[in-house]
Amino acid sequence: MSSRPAAGGGRWVEVDPARIDRWVAGFADRHGPPTTTAQPYGLLLSAPDGATAELHPPPGAPTTPGLDTFVASANAPRRIGLLLARKGAVAVGVADGTDLIVSKVDTRYVQGRTAAGGWSQQRFARRRDNQAKAALADAADLAVRLLLPQAATLTAVVCGGDRRAVDAVLADRRLARLAELRAERLLDVPEPRHAVLVAAVSAARAVRVLVRDPVLP
Repeated sequence: MSSRPAAGGGRWVEVDPARIDRWVAGFADRHGPPTTTAQPYGLLLSAPDGATAELHPPPGAPTTPGLDTFVASANAPRRIGLLLARKGAVAVGVADGTDLIVSKVDTRYVQGRTAAGGWSQQRFARRRDNQAKAALADAADLAVRLLLPQAATLTAVVCGGDRRAVDAVLADRRLARLAELRAERLLDVPEPRHAVLVAAVSAARAVRVLVRDPVLP
């Protein structure tokens, strides 16, 4: 389980679906038995002391009106696509439940930025831009080969890394079907490697919870 501050207050907590029951029980122990309200994003838990928890289902899982059905839906096995991209590295995969059943990582050299000034700065900048475009084209080709044939079986495509790089890959017309399946969630991942792709499976399946503590008088 991980936690980070949320814009506008509160904190985001990512909870493994198998632990969401225990997490809700702990929330009730700390703040009192909450009321549960269905919301467009998922469920809102409102505790007697003023604390709230917004439960967002994992990508590909439908929203449900009650806590029991929410937990069951979050834990149900789903097949999701993964697309991680940063600079010259890309990783694509397909996860069936917790298992990564398809995976491929590709790395292509992209020159780093040069210091300002110097007669060769523009030439280096053009070279870097061309290298980045070539890397994104390779990433799109990889997604076409590995993800596109699986599109009909996927409940969602979860992306991670650099948003602009991911946007550029999915802008390829051949990947329109995958773009339609793209989840709102963007995973914060380092440069894609196989180990990063494996870890992304758990992050993509997590229930995201926005927790706001009671306001002290």
